[in-house]
Amino acid sequence: MTIKKTILITITVIALIKYGFAQNVPLKSIQINDGEGSFQIPGGIGHENDIITIHYYKPINMTSKSRILLVIPGSGRNGDSYRDSWIETSKKYNILILSPSYSKEDYVYADYHLGGTITDIGMEGFCFKKNSNHVFMDEDKVKFIPIKDSSKWIYNDFDRLFKIAKKAVQSKQQEYDIFGHSAGGQILHRFVLLHPNSKANRILASNSGSYTLPEINTDAPFGLKNLGIDNKNLKTSFKKRLVLFLGELDNADEQGGLLLRSPTVDKQGTHRLARGIYFYNRGLYVAKALNTKFEWKLKIVSGVGHNQRKMAKAAAKYLYEN
Repeated sequence: MTIKKTILITITVIALIKYGFAQNVPLKSIQINDGEGSFQIPGGIGHENDIITIHYYKPINMTSKSRILLVIPGSGRNGDSYRDSWIETSKKYNILILSPSYSKEDYVYADYHLGGTITDIGMEGFCFKKNSNHVFMDEDKVKFIPIKDSSKWIYNDFDRLFKIAKKAVQSKQQEYDIFGHSAGGQILHRFVLLHPNSKANRILASNSGSYTLPEINTDAPFGLKNLGIDNKNLKTSFKKRLVLFLGELDNADEQGGLLLRSPTVDKQGTHRLARGIYFYNRGLYVAKALNTKFEWKLKIVSGVGHNQRKMAKAAAKYLYEN
C-alpha cells in the first residue's frame, strides 16, 4: 500500500467517525497484509466516536481455510504485546491472530472488564493495599447499576471484528477461536454467559481475577440478575466450548496483576486459581440443576502463574498441537 493511499484511508475513517457514520466504515478500507501490522475499527453502539486498534499477524502462507484467533489483552490493553506472544504459533500453525486494544480513556473498568454491562462506577470505594497487588472494594460505597441494553456491550465487537477480518483476507471460516488473559479472561467468561450465540468456537478464559457467577438471582456483576438472562440463556451458555484455563501458580503467592478483594468476591476464593475452580464447579452445579448439557472444561497449567506469554504458549499447544 502506498503512503498516499494509507493517508487517504486514515482520513476517511476519521471523517466517518467525526460525523457519526462510524458503523458504516466500508470494509474495503481495511487491509491485512502479510506479517505484523494494525488497523482501526470504530467502537460499537455507545462508543461510535471511539476507535479500537486491532493488532494482527498474518502468516505468509495463509489460505482461505486458515483458522482465525482473537486474543483479548489484560488490563494493560496492550494488544501489540499479546499479538507478539502468538506470532510463533501463527507461523507454525498458519493462523491469523487479531488482538484488539481498547483505550483506558474510552473504555473504563466497567466498559472493559465488565463488558459495558454496568454503568461507570469510578474509583471511589476502592483502596489499593500498599506493597501488594490487592485492591479492596467497599461494597457499601460502590453502587452497580446494570445496563440491560445488550447492544451496548463490547461482546458484540468480537463477531464484528471476525466479520471484518474474514472479508479482508477472504476467509471461508465460519467460526473463530478466542483467548483472553487476566482482564481478558474476565471478559471471555462473561462473553459466554451474556453473548452465548456468538460465532466463537473454543473460548479460553485464562487467569481471571474475579467472576460473574452463572446465577440469575444474584445481583450483577457478581451474578446475572437484571441483565436479561434467564435459564434458557444459561442452557445455551453451558453448551459453549468454554475452557477455564488456569495457571497452577496463580495462587496466594502470586504478586502479578491486580486482584480485586471484597466480602462477596472472596466467597469465590482469595486468589485466581481458587476462583477459577469455584466458577467452574458452580457452573457444573447449576447445569446439573437445569438438567442440561455442560461443555465447559477446566484446565490447570502446571508450573505457570500470572504470565500471559507462558499461558499463551500453553494455550497454543492446547488448541492447535492436536
